[in-house]
Amino acid sequence: MELDTDVIVIGAGMSGLGFAVQLVREFGHRNFEIYERSTHIGGTWWANSYPGCGVDVEAHFYSYSFCMNPDWSRKFPLQPEILAYYENVADKYDIKKHMRFRSNMTAAHWDEDSGTWVVSITDLETSETYDRRCKVLVSAVGLLSTPKGCDFPGASSFDGPIFHTAEWDHSFDWKDKEIVVIGNGCSATQVVPAVSEGEKAVKKVVQFARQAQWIFERPNPEYTSLFKWTMRWVPLAMRGYRAIQNFYSEYDFQSFPVDTGAPLRKMYADYQGGYIRRTAPAKYLDFLIPKTEMGCKRRVMDTYYLECLHRDNVELVYDDPIEEVVEDGVRTKSGRVVHADAIVLANGFEVFDVLETLEIHGEGGLSIGDHWDTFSEGAPSSYFGTCLSGFPNFFILMGPNTASGHGSVAYTSECQIGFTLRLIKPVLKALKAGRSRLPVIGRKTDIVAVKPEAEQADIVTVQDKLKNMIWSSGCTSWALDPRTGRNTAMYPDFQTKYWLRSIFIPWSDFEFSTSKPIATALGLKSLGVGSWLTLSTGIAVAAYLMRQRSPFGTLR
Repeated sequence: MELDTDVIVIGAGMSGLGFAVQLVREFGHRNFEIYERSTHIGGTWWANSYPGCGVDVEAHFYSYSFCMNPDWSRKFPLQPEILAYYENVADKYDIKKHMRFRSNMTAAHWDEDSGTWVVSITDLETSETYDRRCKVLVSAVGLLSTPKGCDFPGASSFDGPIFHTAEWDHSFDWKDKEIVVIGNGCSATQVVPAVSEGEKAVKKVVQFARQAQWIFERPNPEYTSLFKWTMRWVPLAMRGYRAIQNFYSEYDFQSFPVDTGAPLRKMYADYQGGYIRRTAPAKYLDFLIPKTEMGCKRRVMDTYYLECLHRDNVELVYDDPIEEVVEDGVRTKSGRVVHADAIVLANGFEVFDVLETLEIHGEGGLSIGDHWDTFSEGAPSSYFGTCLSGFPNFFILMGPNTASGHGSVAYTSECQIGFTLRLIKPVLKALKAGRSRLPVIGRKTDIVAVKPEAEQADIVTVQDKLKNMIWSSGCTSWALDPRTGRNTAMYPDFQTKYWLRSIFIPWSDFEFSTSKPIATALGLKSLGVGSWLTLSTGIAVAAYLMRQRSPFGTLR
């Protein structure tokens, strides 16, 4: 069965781009295609273009280790600079020619007879759907790619725009307008200060929050020309600086175990609690200092949010929740009507829902949802956050239980990329051998799949460790599956251990096999023992005769 391409990658964000680059760098392999439903490379850094959007991990640690950037403008850059970085990486390795934008994967199924994936792609410009056949399928759609909608009654009656921070309406001019922001996580705390200052400031922004977040002080210095010069020209300076950031983040993980992390969490709570008291208005302190354990929910890095709460055009509402959306704003539980020209949703994402909606079917037509029903009570799970048994040659980047509460998502993504490349190396070698005119020596395998017992054991181990982590201490969190209470997002260990697992792969956890078409193709070119002995003897005889005819004679 002819392949349309060897590898199909779904998603052109950080993970999809990184995988493609490493496929080129490590193997020199360019027979792949990347399908992206948006119009641009960048994933979350293309989708999230709201005012004030920026990264909350040091840029030198957030970028790829194989393509470091000495020219970051500041410690925590804003969205345009991060997006430009990914564009530069794609240009450097000529990846864009492999990308197909405005193309959405709607389904995929494993063809057992040919040992290939048949992937259905919809062109979002023409609505045409077509199939592409590949040997390896990689999902790089990410953890947070499907924004939550507005679930308040009456939303359809609102006169103005309602949009999520990940779908910011750039046609809306917020200057001298009144807006409502729903949520108080990372996105909300970046939006509120950005729209409430300067000449383009809103007339009024009212922010509705349900639960307090631990807000960390986060200075964001600009890098000097000398610092950038040092990063670029002093040997190992940039890698050393990155290693320092990694060290501090790994140290931070010690705060997450429930018992042993208690002293470190108390130190953090005392310090950051003091910072909140010094910085925020007194009238909000009762709410802003959380009652939950430090680290139970994702920490929020302060981007002048606490300071902006002093502004006359900013109001925080935490004890009078929204009951419904009305024509000109929102009505709260107390009956107060808050006028709004626009409603901004900063209420998070549907974590992992996109994997179920992709309609991916493995061996025997089993769906991912059915697989999860069997292995993890219907909650998202996988081996190493990457592999599912019964889904050969299929890999998930930033899959279940890969998120870190302390480190860099780029680090995790690179670990998974390296892990996946090591697993598919024999597959790509088998494809190359099948296309070669040279005889084939030894067995070649073009199918790899994790064993069910290995997957189940890994899932159980991860969930057992999570029970002793602070994320399971009782607070509500996007990391917890609402149906089962299982933690489907976080990895319960040091990122360094995750990296080591990606290198030292327990090969006995995997089954390698050969598809019928490859076995047939290679069988015609394979050398058996007799053929190999005959060929070896022939070469030896030819070498002897050539030596005898040498003008120099024989050497005695």
